[in-house]
Amino acid sequence: MIRVITIEREYGSGGGVIAEKLAARLGWKLWDQLLTREIARRMDCECHAVEKHEERRDPAYYRLLKAFMRGSHEGSQNAPRLKMVDTECVREVAQKMMPEIAQAGNCVIVGRGSAYYLCSRPDAFHVFIYAPFHERVRRLQATGKSEKEAEELAETVDRDRADFIKRYFNVDWPSRHCFHLMVNSAVGDDVAVEIILDAVARYGKS
Repeated sequence: MIRVITIEREYGSGGGVIAEKLAARLGWKLWDQLLTREIARRMDCECHAVEKHEERRDPAYYRLLKAFMRGSHEGSQNAPRLKMVDTECVREVAQKMMPEIAQAGNCVIVGRGSAYYLCSRPDAFHVFIYAPFHERVRRLQATGKSEKEAEELAETVDRDRADFIKRYFNVDWPSRHCFHLMVNSAVGDDVAVEIILDAVARYGKS
């Protein structure tokens, strides 16, 4: 029986909106912004600090700085007081939370490596949402982005996500074999939700 659905998505494909509609249809808990808030609460920091480091690698200069901090006496002494928020510590908290969230069940989890953390759970169903580039640009423009900004975001955010997945899971994003279903959101958000619900219901009976 499926109790967990993870939604991985291309940036601008509407994956978050589809996840929200899916959770509402099922009456399940949505872990998207809620997940960011809970990570921030556990790390005792602001949400925007967590958002800056979700699903992306830290810049090379930062990784060098962190390595220096760890390697020097002064750095190791001061690091606890600095409360550095970076990709590694955000990822560690998310990794600890994923089994807790899945164990509670009846939830839809958006990104944050959830499909990869929970890939071995028989009660989890993994979905990847994608869309043609022009469609993703259109969706991003509808949120107030300029065409240039939308194109840059559609190109760069997914590159960051791919780097993150490669670094921490050693697979090439989106790693199609990790997903039960891949849906082109150009069919429409409501249609995408129906496709997912039907697939989950049929898969749960198999």
